[in-house]
Amino acid sequence: MRRIHVIIKFMAKINITTLGCPKNQVDSEHLTKAFSSQGFLPVDDAGAADIILVNTCGFIKDAKEESIEEILNLSKLKKGGKKLIVFGCLAKRYKDELMKDIPEIDAIFGVGEEERIIEHCKHLAFGKRLKTKEDTKIPVTYRPSPIASSYAYLKIAEGCNKKCTFCVIPSIRGRFRSVDSVQILKEAKEYIRKGARELILVAQDITNYGKESEKYNLVSLLRDMAAIKGNFRIRLLYLYPTEITDELLECIAKEDKIQKYLDIPLQHSEDRILRAMGRRGTRKEYIKLIRTIRKKIPGVALRTTFIVGFPGETEEDFHGLVDFIEEIRFDRLGVFKYSKEEGTPASKLKGHVPEKTKDRRLDEIMSRQAAISLEKNRELIGKRYEAIIEEVDGNIVIARLYSHAPEIDGVVIIEQSADSSRRSGIKIGEIVTVEITDAFDYDVKGKLV
Repeated sequence: MRRIHVIIKFMAKINITTLGCPKNQVDSEHLTKAFSSQGFLPVDDAGAADIILVNTCGFIKDAKEESIEEILNLSKLKKGGKKLIVFGCLAKRYKDELMKDIPEIDAIFGVGEEERIIEHCKHLAFGKRLKTKEDTKIPVTYRPSPIASSYAYLKIAEGCNKKCTFCVIPSIRGRFRSVDSVQILKEAKEYIRKGARELILVAQDITNYGKESEKYNLVSLLRDMAAIKGNFRIRLLYLYPTEITDELLECIAKEDKIQKYLDIPLQHSEDRILRAMGRRGTRKEYIKLIRTIRKKIPGVALRTTFIVGFPGETEEDFHGLVDFIEEIRFDRLGVFKYSKEEGTPASKLKGHVPEKTKDRRLDEIMSRQAAISLEKNRELIGKRYEAIIEEVDGNIVIARLYSHAPEIDGVVIIEQSADSSRRSGIKIGEIVTVEITDAFDYDVKGKLV
């Protein structure tokens, strides 16, 4: 009892603001859990925290600007001895610049330095200041973390071995390395026990999982995960197109627990641009792959992302991309404007595209995709699907179909009368059957069956 009293007396309140992709969210959740195990008290309000932490993103220009803006906003909360600690991708890339330009920052850490962050915060909690050392590499380890809503992200690998000329991830997060399957399955079971209904596998490239072993790959992991008891689903994000195998597609088609949804970032369709990007595959190979996927997994929902305005992209290249999108008719689609990142091979290429041209190209693709999405959503009217409840707010219920990844895709909007709402007693995470009654560009409307 005496030891518990000491921990509560001296440990501080911490708050972590997370920016960027789901992989960062996983890192923050793991760090929060690790802080809790050390006696710190996580709080939701940064203003109530003694130590404010920011997990930054430095992938593209917009993400960097968002991270810097958030750091500046949080720096205004520094009163009464509060500390501000910055870590993550942006911190790794621009450590010296951030410390110089934002003196309110008390310490900066890179990627994979969770133990050092906690040790630093322990010293702060005891009233001591610990000078930061050079970045150190820490192995990918398991730390159970709380679920977010009805779903939980599982990061199954760290880093990347691909050499896309526009990407800074390998220089920030290092070479690809898989998380041990025992650790992943242990975490998956804990999430399921806590009520998660969807486990979302993420990594820079999940198709490369298990590359260190000839005997255990992504298919092996999926089979073991699907064998876990419980009413839950598995979703796959970020598959590299040329590494999608027939074995993987057959596994997805066969396992009922795996959502028939694939996120395959293609980045472009035109061979010349793909080569300049350092991407593997060709337009012809991509079309063949998508036809194979749709044949092997009937009803599959396909999501992809593209980059417009890559150096040297001509109007002909752009219109080739638009024609590709019209031909394939993706269920979900995202577009980024090319961002010139220091230290990348693409930043040294000739023919950089003006921002106004990038904006126009992005708007045109999203306008066309909105029309495609609306047509596809209208095809769902009158059909019934399994859905996971995401939010309950009075008479309005928000749910997701298998074709809806959280945070990036649309939703099902379910309206109930006050009387039926009281009778249904629906809870977040519940799996229900809905009938689609109306369609919009990205969302659909439905009713409970």
